[in-house]
Amino acid sequence: MVGPAGQAPRQRRRSSEGSEVNIRAINLTRNSELADRLEIAGSGGDRRKGLLGRDSLRVGDGLWIVPCEAVHTFFMRFAIDLVYLDRKHRVVKTKENVRPWRLSACLRAHSVLELPVGSIHKSRTIPGDILNFQKFR
Repeated sequence: MVGPAGQAPRQRRRSSEGSEVNIRAINLTRNSELADRLEIAGSGGDRRKGLLGRDSLRVGDGLWIVPCEAVHTFFMRFAIDLVYLDRKHRVVKTKENVRPWRLSACLRAHSVLELPVGSIHKSRTIPGDILNFQKFR
């Protein structure tokens, strides 16, 4: 589990390549994996930048934005899947294939996962599912 009391960490460690990516997102309800290389955007600057400047996300990659209730895909070059989570990592909303130049929000959310298109479908994730975040080396 990542962070105290089931919460996302407030800070993250940086490697020579940038953000830490040694975190898996597991859907405990469906016994499936959403991502195996998550980056955490926990600072204001990281949350504002998000996925801007990237050409794509590889299968298994993702960005966990904490805290976050809404995202935009302005200036992005590719579509993404979104999974909104409450503080207990329960899925409160999913949004598939969000194309560039869109807005999406969920006021009940505490954080959001930005994932490659198809991640929600492949993992069978739906609102009410519980996710677990596992750190590995």
